Amino acid sequence: MRHARARGRLLLFAVLGAAGLLLASQLPAGALPDPPAAGVTANATHFDGLGQPYGGCGMPQDQLDSPDFVALNVYNTPRVYDFFPRPMPAGDPKIGAWNNGHNCGRWVKVTIGDFCTGTNDGAPNQAFCRNGSFVSDQFNGATLNMLVADSCGDSNGWCRDDPYHLDLVTSSLSRFQLNGAATTGLPNKWNNRHLSWSYIPAPNYTGDIQIGFLQGAQRWWGALSVSHLANGIHSVEYFQNGAWVPAQMDGDMGQAFITSGLTAGGTDFQIRVRDVNDTLINNGRVYSFSLPASCANQCGPAYTRVSYTTGTGPGTPPTTPPTSPPSSPPSSPPSSPPAGSPSCAATASVASDWQTGYIANFTVTNNGTVPIRTWTVGFSFAGSQQVSNSWNSTLTQTGAAVSIGGVNFNSALAPGASTSFGMQVNGPNQPLANLRCTAT
Repeated sequence: MRHARARGRLLLFAVLGAAGLLLASQLPAGALPDPPAAGVTANATHFDGLGQPYGGCGMPQDQLDSPDFVALNVYNTPRVYDFFPRPMPAGDPKIGAWNNGHNCGRWVKVTIGDFCTGTNDGAPNQAFCRNGSFVSDQFNGATLNMLVADSCGDSNGWCRDDPYHLDLVTSSLSRFQLNGAATTGLPNKWNNRHLSWSYIPAPNYTGDIQIGFLQGAQRWWGALSVSHLANGIHSVEYFQNGAWVPAQMDGDMGQAFITSGLTAGGTDFQIRVRDVNDTLINNGRVYSFSLPASCANQCGPAYTRVSYTTGTGPGTPPTTPPTSPPSSPPSSPPSSPPAGSPSCAATASVASDWQTGYIANFTVTNNGTVPIRTWTVGFSFAGSQQVSNSWNSTLTQTGAAVSIGGVNFNSALAPGASTSFGMQVNGPNQPLANLRCTAT
């Protein structure tokens, strides 16, 4: 049986125990504290992989440092299964281990624990490992180092009732090791596992960080992700007009930040990075790089890696500043209005579905001959379906009618360019009525 995960991820199996609920009752207000160095006992699920084009941390799966990665709980709301806006206000007691993305890029050591002989279906307000008990077996003590790359915010017992619950990528289950040797058969005996875990420094870390521009990035919207981190990431600062400016995180995608050039609209960038402890990495090392020529209009791929140089201080801003930015970031601002009218097309596909809902992905394409500044996709559900979560878009629903617009990084499209967004829907998977796209 398959169950939905936000951003297109799939949840396969889960376990929950009384220990997790006891921990929740002891937690202070605010973000969930880190587990102790000795580890915390938690319950485990596993899922197919990151959504497209990014996981919860703002990195594509093929750019991760490791094929072994985990998702952390967005919320700390035992027995409460409502959705809450993300990111949550600082200090909100509902903030889970995800910590609004601030634990992205950290490493965890995961140790396999007891096996549950009972039943757990992830149903809200149900006991965990009911009609059974946790028992040790031949896999107890097997370990694997894993990377935090995603988030779990679904409205079920798995992602809500155990604050320290971990969600592991399914392929990792065959890579756990015990006493220096690979395990055999763990994926086939996963049902309702306990595990323990704690944060660790990046194992065998060498080199320096990796920087890449995200899809839609351009001179007016310097969206980038920072990876290959020794101790996670807390924030990014960019240098502009003689001062360091805090970059805004892209939602709660903890490795993705919105930066700007040395001057507004410039193509030369300088940043510095703070780790999970809010300490400047590498003694305040400054990373200097430029927007690639392939991103002159906007970056098309999900991720465009850049090379950089490093120094101990900011460089000199360009002597010729660019023109003032437009009111919203265009893909390729024309010097005069071109002939023709903006035009777009929308397509929809189902990434996964289950008994009570499904994940839908949409693609919007500029099929005209002039740039699009904004687009709007509309359709109507066939029944009483409700959108429970969406990403890479702004969405409103009135009855069966749904209207979706772009966000700052994907509203503008050059001729022939495309962008994508998605949503999680509660209700049966039925054909959408009157799917349409309008552009200005």
